[in-house]
Amino acid sequence: MASSERPQLLEKTAEELAAVVARVRTGAADAADADTLAALVASHCLLTELIRDRQTTIARLRQLLFGSPSERRDTVFPPPAGEAPAPRVAAAPAEVSGAAAEEPARAAARGHGRHGADDFPAAARVETAHGTLDEGDGCPHCKGRVYARPPQRLVRIVGLAPFAATVYEQERLRCNLCGEVFTAKAPEGVGEEKYDASAVAMVALLRYGLGMPFYRVEALQESAGIPLPASTQWDMVAGAAQALAPVSDALKALAAQGEVLHNDDTSMTVLSVLKEGRDEEGRRGVFTTAVLSRVQGRTVALYATGRQHAGENHGDVLALRPEGLGPPIQMCDALERNLPDGLATIVSNCLVHMRRQFVDVAEAFPTEVRRVLDELAEVYRVEAAARGLSPQARWALHQAHSGPVMDRLALFLAELLDEKRVEPSSGLGKAIAYAQKRWDRLTLFLRVPGAPLDNNACEQVLKRAILHRKNSLFYKTQNGARAGDLFMSLIATARLAAADPFHYLTELLRHQQELAAAPAEWLPWTYRETLARSKAAGPGP
Repeated sequence: MASSERPQLLEKTAEELAAVVARVRTGAADAADADTLAALVASHCLLTELIRDRQTTIARLRQLLFGSPSERRDTVFPPPAGEAPAPRVAAAPAEVSGAAAEEPARAAARGHGRHGADDFPAAARVETAHGTLDEGDGCPHCKGRVYARPPQRLVRIVGLAPFAATVYEQERLRCNLCGEVFTAKAPEGVGEEKYDASAVAMVALLRYGLGMPFYRVEALQESAGIPLPASTQWDMVAGAAQALAPVSDALKALAAQGEVLHNDDTSMTVLSVLKEGRDEEGRRGVFTTAVLSRVQGRTVALYATGRQHAGENHGDVLALRPEGLGPPIQMCDALERNLPDGLATIVSNCLVHMRRQFVDVAEAFPTEVRRVLDELAEVYRVEAAARGLSPQARWALHQAHSGPVMDRLALFLAELLDEKRVEPSSGLGKAIAYAQKRWDRLTLFLRVPGAPLDNNACEQVLKRAILHRKNSLFYKTQNGARAGDLFMSLIATARLAAADPFHYLTELLRHQQELAAAPAEWLPWTYRETLARSKAAGPGP
């Protein structure tokens, strides 16, 4: 899992819950009561399962219920009063040269917090002439002449609903003799569709990019006097998903060629799938998988929702991998279900997941855990210093500086068990066993150039699906889940490519025929060049 699944906490008093039960018994319960009971049952089942798990400590259960503010070292081990916390990133090793060595440590840069005019690329630009003076005119106050300077810029922001509407009242005239009706033409540029490409793109971005359910958008638009029913929003994105499928397929084919692939999954609810009960393999769960592929200097994010686990969805991507390409590096956590069956990958496990095993027992074993966290912090200092280097140079830097650190850490963990300073059945003993069992995969970055240290990038991408689950709770059908996967893949990949997701989706929807013919030309990093070529070529015959 991307992170521990927390049961939904209900802010209900005992009296309020008793009232819910009373309404159920009398048949007066409403939808809100049903949601409350469903959440209670789900929480009860999860907590029962956790309590039965002998590996669940009280500290871990407390984190699952109430969350942990942070796993940072200065949070796990707060510094003494009056002492500043240790820096998160130290100076680069002396051997690092070039831009990476000149990069300063990541410190919070203090600024005024305001956005300048350049931070509004989509804002309309209005040039305002002086009115009484032109360049070269004489100065009204002396004998000099005025010259042009950069304009002073004012930013003014107004409130608008996400969707605006225009009503065109077309004049109609009727002949009193033959009855023919003559209607004025619509203004130039007014299309045939009621909802244009930008409206569809905005619905998709709000729903799948920001986790805003259709019914909330409906309520917002109703308040703004421009109604947009939830059912209409679904019709808009469902049709758009079919039109954009070629681009999604092109991204999947490109992801299959990746040098490094990450995967992870999280639980999801699809009502139509749950109603089917167990599948042929006896599964009842539904998951959303995120696959992150680093390919040709680009990053592709893909989502897949259904019965399959992360490894199976990862395998579906790798099944498209061209013959002749060697096995890719796969970064995932240690669950075996994350590995694709029958497909070769060079597996690397997540250092952050290993670190978390020790953080969970920090309260009981503070001295030993502090040593582990300090050693891992040294590795991440080297990783920060290697930012911007080639895979080969980064690998050499880790071998020189992180290799001795990891060797020292491995020796320390082995001594704790060999010298019987830690019981193997204790929380720390189990954390050590977790690390030792997976040591080769945890240290792949010391042997294979390009191997990542952790799966944080994929977990960040997976948070988009978690946000959707928290706000919308479920997909109604598998078809709805497929539409969500497609739009989340396009939006997440566009963000990773520093492209504007709204502009990107809008242009894709405006050029559906072109993208169907050549989807590779409409990826987030190629579509602007394609638009420029199309504009330069001018309208067709």
